[in-house]
Amino acid sequence: MRLTVFWQRMAEHFGQGYADTFARDHVMSELGGRTVHEALDAGWDAKEVWQVVCAVMDVPREKR
Repeated sequence: MRLTVFWQRMAEHFGQGYADTFARDHVMSELGGRTVHEALDAGWDAKEVWQVVCAVMDVPREKR
């Protein structure tokens, strides 16, 4: 998954304004105690990060 697609999906689910705030502030144990930004910066694949976000935040299956 390209980062542009990842950020599109984040914006579609959380809203344009909240997606970055969530990605910057929400620490998830499933990402090794990292935020989305930290996980991506640490080299996690965008698709893996999106799958974690979907699981943690109950993103509907049709949006995954």
